Formats: sequence, structure tokens, C-alpha cells
Amino acid sequence: MDRSPGGVPAWDAASAPGCPAARQTIYAYERGGLTPSLQQFLDLVEFYALHPGPDEHAKLEEDRRAQAVAAISRALTLPAYHVRQAHDLIDRLQPPLAEGRRRRTP
Repeated sequence: MDRSPGGVPAWDAASAPGCPAARQTIYAYERGGLTPSLQQFLDLVEFYALHPGPDEHAKLEEDRRAQAVAAISRALTLPAYHVRQAHDLIDRLQPPLAEGRRRRTP
């Protein structure tokens, strides 16, 4: 049985009002056939964290939110989203500080 990151079967999640992805898209993400854009990933994480399925053994909201934060934090380190490369580029593009504005090391 394919399950979303929140433990909800993909067909249940996709049929829920407000689900940000179609069933086949969710299946493709689960199988690794597609990588969602960062925005799509964030939308899905938010949906699963804030809209639990009808499963009577669903996690507590606090646990779902913590799991969502962990998933987002992990995703931002993945090469697919290029966040590290963006930070490296920002560092390279920063102009050098003026002589009088540099921090002095003790």
C-alpha cells in the first residue's frame, strides 16, 4: 500500500479537498519517478501535516508538525533543490567589506 509522508494512502490524500497534487503525481513522487519542485514539496508537507487522514490511529498534531519540520529541513539539504549551491553563490557574490567596516578578531 502506497502511503504519503503523513501515512495517509495516496488515493485518500488525493481525493481530500485541497490536496495540492493528483493521485498519479503522488504515486510518481513515492516511486521516485519524479522529484517535486520545492514549492510542490512544501505544499504537500503542509497538506499532510495540517490535514490528517481519517485513520483513527493518526499521529498527534504536534508529532505531525515536528515530522513536517524535519522533512523540510532535510529536503533543503538535498542536491535536487540546489539550496547549498545558492548559498555558495551568495557568498561568492558578496562584495568585500570596506576596510573600516571589517570585524576585528580578538
